[in-house]
Amino acid sequence: MNQGFGREKRLLDAKQFKAVFDSPDFRLSGRCILALARHNQSCYPRIGLVVGKKNSKLAVARNRIKRQFREYFRLHQTNLPCVDIVLITRRGVDQLTTSELRQELDKQFGRLLRQYQAASDPSAVQAGQKHA
Repeated sequence: MNQGFGREKRLLDAKQFKAVFDSPDFRLSGRCILALARHNQSCYPRIGLVVGKKNSKLAVARNRIKRQFREYFRLHQTNLPCVDIVLITRRGVDQLTTSELRQELDKQFGRLLRQYQAASDPSAVQAGQKHA
């Protein structure tokens, strides 16, 4: 798979964002990032970013956060399932260092993979419930 980050890998218009917001298949809540994901019809993951001025006052900080999100996605897209992902920032995200932001993304995308695999393989979930 190409590790580029072209237009086809991004959620571009309000209709695409609305589809994820209205009916997410996966909802992953972290300390400073909320991730919503929804199955898509394409054979590659796509990402959309919501970095609000309310949570990060300075444009420089918002742009740094978006740049980090895009780079992380670009490097890890081959490991992701075919979903549309919207990353939404929360208060305090602008206080995170680059490595802390990367760790937060590692947690969110790791949880997404586990939930996606559990949803696509119901026998694994049932087997886990029998042992619990």
